Amino acid sequence: MDILAKCISSLVKVMPDTEFSSLEEYREATALKNEIFNYQIAYILPGKGRMRLSVETASTIPDVTVRAVGYVPSMMPCYEDCDDYIVSDKPGLFPDVLEDITESGFSVSGSHIAVLWVSVNAASAMPATHHIKVILRNGGEPVCEALFTLRILDAELDEQHLIYTDWFHADCLCDRYGVGAFSEKHWELIGNYMKTAAERGMNMVLTPIFTPALDTAEKHERTTVQLLDVEKNGDRYTFGFEKLVRWIDTARENGIRYFELAPLYTQWGAAYAPKIIARENGEEKRIFGWETDAYGDEYVGFLSQLLPALVSFFKEREMQSVVYFHVSDEPSGDNPERYLAASALIRKYTGDDFNIIDALSSYTFYETGAVKTPVAATNHIAPFLEHGVKDLWCYYCCGQYKGTANRFMAMPSLRNRILGIQLYKFGIRGFLHWGYNFWNSVLSYDRIDPYYITDAKEAYPSGDAFIVYPGNDGKPVCSLRLEVFYDGIQDLRAFTALEKKIGRDRTVALIDLGLKDKISFDSFPHSDRWLLDLRETVNKILADKNQ
Repeated sequence: MDILAKCISSLVKVMPDTEFSSLEEYREATALKNEIFNYQIAYILPGKGRMRLSVETASTIPDVTVRAVGYVPSMMPCYEDCDDYIVSDKPGLFPDVLEDITESGFSVSGSHIAVLWVSVNAASAMPATHHIKVILRNGGEPVCEALFTLRILDAELDEQHLIYTDWFHADCLCDRYGVGAFSEKHWELIGNYMKTAAERGMNMVLTPIFTPALDTAEKHERTTVQLLDVEKNGDRYTFGFEKLVRWIDTARENGIRYFELAPLYTQWGAAYAPKIIARENGEEKRIFGWETDAYGDEYVGFLSQLLPALVSFFKEREMQSVVYFHVSDEPSGDNPERYLAASALIRKYTGDDFNIIDALSSYTFYETGAVKTPVAATNHIAPFLEHGVKDLWCYYCCGQYKGTANRFMAMPSLRNRILGIQLYKFGIRGFLHWGYNFWNSVLSYDRIDPYYITDAKEAYPSGDAFIVYPGNDGKPVCSLRLEVFYDGIQDLRAFTALEKKIGRDRTVALIDLGLKDKISFDSFPHSDRWLLDLRETVNKILADKNQ
């Protein structure tokens, strides 16, 4: 019994009830010689029954990886008032986890479509037209072949100029794998997860000098992951940087260049101090936390000793341009005085040598001068753009779900990938997201298994809280959304390469060519073919030696 198969683009989300006949075939494309090119193969048994399969590839491109697209459950795929550009608003199964295929193969049944994810490393082959054959075998006998033609062009993506961070939750690695904070096993996990992040475009890492005061219910605590050693002697403090040095070295070894320090105040208002552990009289104990007034003499005195020590540490290593401070995530407009006071204290010691970034939604708040580099929500970014804010960053999370790009599981993949074009067009310097591996429930009340709970216990649309899954071998398992997001990063790099060749005005004009409404952060075509054709056009111009 042979299997029916067809190649489809990486932008297609095949739901469990998708009709095979409705899938548009996608059989050829171009790629630049230093990019990762992704596509999918959808296949189905023509009748009922089960079959165990193995996968084989045959190509003149040596580095071709095939993974199985796995499905995960979602009880909360979207908010009730979401827009209509989604694949499903009903609880159910969504394609997301990309599973390695072992030598023992995998089973398929005739009850639904199954999907393979194919990643092609164009850098592993010479520019030329290449054919990629993926063969499915049952008991050694071929039962299906899918052929794709990829023409690798003699042109390259530009280097990545965007600073990109998905918040790296070191405590979730401890919790999931049952290891002690900064034990040798923990360091191994940290390196593995940083490596995958960097390979997919993330070049900044959230650095827990103290346990991040993020997504934690008031008076609750997350597992302690504190890089700085603190010794308390009366009202005097000394600091040890050994673990921070190892963190920086580990990050750099795995491709990370920038470091954002965990906020020095609690989230959503900067009212309290983060949890801080110190050794006093030979005993380790918590000296600051939810009970600490962030503006009281004790904590201000602590920061007045900590900040000069940190500044000196980073200046000795000439890291001023790659270290970013946080005050408090998402400060609200009803407490600007507190945030201003906290920001002023930090700036007293950092001066203009270091950058301060924080996520905000209010341009009025930015006008207070409290944040040197704002990270604007994509649904509130228009005033920042209109006023020409320099070195502007942006972010999205659970609140950006009407008309904007995002990467919820219920959203079409184009809505994930389109961000790369938006970031290019508006000259955005950095992008921040809060969930690389947040494997907790809302506000960290509970630890969760992300293979079974994808919505932080029905708090956020599935896919908001994490973009990798924990692998049993201590390495992350990529999501479909991570790969598609990286396709968007590669789009951005293609456009910056094109700008160097034909100029920015012509490049932006190409993006908007033929569109009734020009690309903005809340307006873009809902067409896979439009985006795929645009990249084909860009690729061919880059490879044209006469232009």
